[in-house]
Amino acid sequence: MRIVSGMRPTGRLHLGHYLGVLKNWIQLQNENDCRFFVADWHALSTSYEDKLNLRLLGRELVREWIAAGIDPDKATLFVQSAVKEHAELYVILNMITSLGDLERNPTYKDQLQQMGSKDIRTAGFLTYPVLQAADILLYNAQAVPIGEDQKPHLEITREIVRRFHHLFECEVFTEPKEMLTDTPRLPGLDGRKMSKSYGNAIYLSDTPEEVWEKLKPAKTDTQRVRRNDPGNPDVCLVFDYHKALSDNETIRQIESECRAGAIGCFDCKKLCAQSIERLLAPMRERREKLDDQTVDEIIETGNAKAKAEAAETMAKVNKAVFEISCDI
Repeated sequence: MRIVSGMRPTGRLHLGHYLGVLKNWIQLQNENDCRFFVADWHALSTSYEDKLNLRLLGRELVREWIAAGIDPDKATLFVQSAVKEHAELYVILNMITSLGDLERNPTYKDQLQQMGSKDIRTAGFLTYPVLQAADILLYNAQAVPIGEDQKPHLEITREIVRRFHHLFECEVFTEPKEMLTDTPRLPGLDGRKMSKSYGNAIYLSDTPEEVWEKLKPAKTDTQRVRRNDPGNPDVCLVFDYHKALSDNETIRQIESECRAGAIGCFDCKKLCAQSIERLLAPMRERREKLDDQTVDEIIETGNAKAKAEAAETMAKVNKAVFEISCDI
């Protein structure tokens, strides 16, 4: 299937990004026709005041993707703002999108509350789902990998497709289906949501030394006082990391020995650090081989391919809108 998905370039990627998005992308690219894009215009919807170097962050994001296992020979990697057709279709779709649909979007309401410290009551943030619709429809995506919380956004996309086809009596777009993904929630090292703003994340680019320094103070079973006291892995944050990143044999060993008081928290954390290193070491090796020129060439190739596909879609859109014709 043709699949489209994007990620905003707002900084370094951490384990939560890998488990929640990249791991799924890596599987999808092997069996589908994937388009993965740097959503730099989307980043402006919430970070326009942050003065981010989006060009540099976009390149680093693609470098992180490839290091994590995304293969540019299997998936098309490109930058949203390099394909101006995204903006062109966004403008046209805004003209036919109901303001009420956007204001009733539950994700919009939730984020207004969660990000109360930021001034995001902007037209760009309100119409975020319309730009998202343009991203998807330009490439005739048949499916979009989303979490449960993003279902309202995709329904807005489908409503826009139906409205466009009804108004202009011309079926230009593929109506995308949702591909619900099970997004693991790996907590930060302090028990809160993993986030760079909380300083509680393990990054995909961290060295073994940096990982260990972060793991050492991580929360474990607070009721366990001495090393040989029986522990409860169900309330241990480090065991959450084992369940997400260690092999089944290690998980069973940790659970059994913790409950029996046969392993201390220090040794448990050491094993956890080893599991994380097994994941990050190949990424580190691939990242070191990716110089700026190589990454830029991959992006330029992806941009050209995406632009050609987007231009073909926009030719049909403009024919339908401005000539009231499907003859193309």
